Amino acid sequence: MTGIGGGVELGAQAARSRALAVLRVRSRALAVALLPAAVAVILLAGGSTGHLVGGGWDAARWAVSVLALLVLAATAAVALVVARARPAVTPTVAVAEESAPDLYRMVRDLADRLDVPAPSAIALTPDCDSWLEDRTHPAHGPPPARDHDDLSDPVGPDRRRSAAAPVLVIGSPFLWWMRVGELRAVLAPVVAGTGPAAHPDIAAARRFIRGLDAAVAATSTDGRGPLARAARGGIGGVSRLLLRGCRVHAAEMERGVAAAAAERAQAVDYGLRIVAQEQVGLAYAGWDRLLTRVALPAWRMGRWPSRLDVGVVAALTELSRRDRLAEGFASRLGERPACDLLEEPGLMDEAVSLLAARLFHGGPAETGPDWAPVGWEEYPEEVVDRAWRTDAARLHRVLDTLGVRRAAEGAAPGTDGPTLSRVLDHLTTTPAEAPVPARDPAVDADPDATPDPDATPGTAHHATPGTGTATPDDQATSDPQAATASDPQAATAPDAQAATTPDPQPFTTPDDQPADAPAAPGSADHSDDGNGTEDDDDDLAGTTPRGAALAAGLSAQLAREEARAQALASGTAPPPPGTTTGPAATGTALWDDRALPLLPLQPPRTGREILTAHITAMVCCAAMDTAGATPGLDWLDGPTLLVDGARRADLALHVRSLVETGDPAPLRAWLSDLGVRPEKPVRLV
Repeated sequence: MTGIGGGVELGAQAARSRALAVLRVRSRALAVALLPAAVAVILLAGGSTGHLVGGGWDAARWAVSVLALLVLAATAAVALVVARARPAVTPTVAVAEESAPDLYRMVRDLADRLDVPAPSAIALTPDCDSWLEDRTHPAHGPPPARDHDDLSDPVGPDRRRSAAAPVLVIGSPFLWWMRVGELRAVLAPVVAGTGPAAHPDIAAARRFIRGLDAAVAATSTDGRGPLARAARGGIGGVSRLLLRGCRVHAAEMERGVAAAAAERAQAVDYGLRIVAQEQVGLAYAGWDRLLTRVALPAWRMGRWPSRLDVGVVAALTELSRRDRLAEGFASRLGERPACDLLEEPGLMDEAVSLLAARLFHGGPAETGPDWAPVGWEEYPEEVVDRAWRTDAARLHRVLDTLGVRRAAEGAAPGTDGPTLSRVLDHLTTTPAEAPVPARDPAVDADPDATPDPDATPGTAHHATPGTGTATPDDQATSDPQAATASDPQAATAPDAQAATTPDPQPFTTPDDQPADAPAAPGSADHSDDGNGTEDDDDDLAGTTPRGAALAAGLSAQLAREEARAQALASGTAPPPPGTTTGPAATGTALWDDRALPLLPLQPPRTGREILTAHITAMVCCAAMDTAGATPGLDWLDGPTLLVDGARRADLALHVRSLVETGDPAPLRAWLSDLGVRPEKPVRLV
């Protein structure tokens, strides 16, 4: 671990000293466990030599010997669990050397320049980050094949496993957005970390900490009986105690390793690293926007975009076109992209896209009838149009449940289908009606308090999301089973997999869309109480009683569909671990996929957001069927409505006016301006 400059030595020495402190915690724990055995040996030796004789000494020898055996058995059990517990491994897509020889060559050349061991393998992750990951635990399979560029030790397989270099995990958006030189500069400090990882003390300390962490996770599940639960609780308690003792030293050790690696990497492409870090932040923003605004609507419809990394390039290019702060970024596109280092970037992008859908949404591990890939050219028809018509169909099913008339009295024949007028007429507030008031804090504090007799009529029983109860004005019930019973389509709707997954959070730019523009149905504003949570009742406090009841019915319907989809998913056996997708396996055998999604994108949508999304979808369907509008895809904002090829971003304000005040005039004026005929039935799924 000799380095370039005193900074490397300083950081490396600090990391080594902290690693030794971690190992001392392990040694002290072992010493405490062996102390009863040492006392028992002394007592037994004293009795055999005739020095410690008598009834009291005999009783002490028996008691201490039994205690020593119990402590040794418990220590062996803890050591066995720590040694055999499988450390957590990040789900990734493995990159074989034959599928990316140029990438491996670049990484090895970088390791040679930094005078550190080359990583043992390369993997891709659907995230904007890069790191080194140790996968030398026996549960992770045999160590990768080694060559002359890696560390080698002819002593034996155990020693080779302990000395194996970690795996280099690269964020896939970096490969598609960054140029080759930028990727090299970004990976330099990461690859430099293989040097400290090869040090015996640091490697031993990391293995000990990972083992304790895995032991805590392994013992967190309930045992099959009281004895098993007690054993798991004891082993888990000891592991947590040791982890608390190592916490500070482990954090300082990793900080020292990072400082040493960063200092060593200063000699490689230092000037380019500054520019590359700007691209890291830009790639992260574009990737987050693409997932939440574009990929999430497709995942809800049972489709997964198969070229997410290509999409992030398109999104960032569009951002550079809109945002004058990013004017210089598009000029980089003439240089060689880092994805050229892969032999088949399309197949690799497909594998990463499927893994992203699994991690962020919880989709299946394999393609099936209800989980099919979709290309960007098919996205408007296969995702946007279908999503809008599915939401519109759900909206009318809930209106049927609430007993809302299909057509007004005296309407012309043939107008009793699913029309936009039906929605507008139902949500229109009459002078006798008033919006739902905000909840009284005094009533919340005292549930038994008597309501104010002077309160506005019809507001004491307003619906709350998920309850399925309607206002007295609707004169109908919204029993959870009523929607399915009244409409057979509810049981077989194509959106059976649609969930109450939250809507994407917008990412704003200086020249992006206006604040009142809805990029896609359901993209209502997210306001919270400062803690990231929002009460649904307070969310509907500014809506009308009929709007609150309709939002409650939609929330209940979505909950039923989500429960049905989860039941169907649990009834099918998942694919076996290690299923190969595309050119490489995603490593499903190395991580627990029983609780998906592992990284959910957003919290659940509120009732107001669900109601706004469905009304917007109904408006878009009417515009497509009666005014010649078409569904479209905006790379930064997701699904969008196109009228004469131009994007209309002024719909949200008018829908919000209808939801909050029950005034349809602004929306009707907007519809009249586009030539939309709300009285005409629309086509639903």
